[in-house]
Amino acid sequence: MAKLKASQIKVALHKVPSWKKRGATIARTFQFKDFVAAITFVNAVAKLAEKAWHHPDIDIRWNKVTLTLSTHGEGGLTEKDFKLARQFDRL
Repeated sequence: MAKLKASQIKVALHKVPSWKKRGATIARTFQFKDFVAAITFVNAVAKLAEKAWHHPDIDIRWNKVTLTLSTHGEGGLTEKDFKLARQFDRL
């Protein structure tokens, strides 16, 4: 999958407004009522990521989970990242 151009990234970000561009990645922090709820979310993320064969970086801080997406093989963001972000938003 081809790396997106800056103009394409700008358009794609409008479809995932809670995600923020950070360099060559997009990231979002999700907040939950407690650690168990956060881990339940991470397990759901893992299933989607494995099915897509595209895995986010995951940072867990008690009730907060930050997901960071980038297509490392392309050296930046691709449609694959934004598609998975939309799926994570629906969890």
